Amino acid sequence: MSADFQDFQRAFGRHLRDPAHTPRPAGVPARRMAVYNELLFNNIGSFLDPCFPVCRELLGANRWLRFKRAFYRDWPLDSAWFRDIPRDFVRYLNSDHARLPHPRWLGELAHYEWAELAVDLLETPKITYDPAGDLLAQNVILNPALMNLAYHWPVHRIGPNWRPRKTALSCLIVYRDGDERVQFSEVNPTTHRLVGLLTTAPGPGRQALLSLASELQHPHPEQLVEQGRSILDTLRQQGIILGSHP
Repeated sequence: MSADFQDFQRAFGRHLRDPAHTPRPAGVPARRMAVYNELLFNNIGSFLDPCFPVCRELLGANRWLRFKRAFYRDWPLDSAWFRDIPRDFVRYLNSDHARLPHPRWLGELAHYEWAELAVDLLETPKITYDPAGDLLAQNVILNPALMNLAYHWPVHRIGPNWRPRKTALSCLIVYRDGDERVQFSEVNPTTHRLVGLLTTAPGPGRQALLSLASELQHPHPEQLVEQGRSILDTLRQQGIILGSHP
């Protein structure tokens, strides 16, 4: 590959990312370049628009367009998969590259909206488990299509009729149910931490609950274990826990 052709490719790429401020490469007809610019940008937008309906509505059409343009121009996409474009947009909004004025909660709201797509696309192995097993005594089997999330803002409540003025810890579990539909469950910080312990250190529910009691400096650990039994059962009923394995 010649140096001249590499220079042409770089100039072509720079113009595609920022056609308003970067000249098109010499020898490329303006009309053809404009068509290509529009097709490529609209293609990127077709993966962003349906993934972030609340962000799009709250920002308004003009601001949303500016954010897409800035992302397209400034963020280095490092994946060949189109499905990763929304993920990278979330990373962009939560980085120093996002210099356009925006609400402080926008990055977390975008992550929350993207989580639905992420869980829907999660590839999971087949797991053998006992759906009626003893969750305290046996190893707890979590739903593998799950994201256990904590936000500084109440992202699940943000919408056209309400926007937060101050932070409020919000813990949410996003998962696929038995019918392959994505579900959202709001949980308290204790349950969020319990699911986190079961994720990072799989084992019996009793073991996780005793670890939680130690973290909380609970004066009566066995009491927390008994209270935790109902939490584990509720998570199983929801499909967040699948069952247990000896």
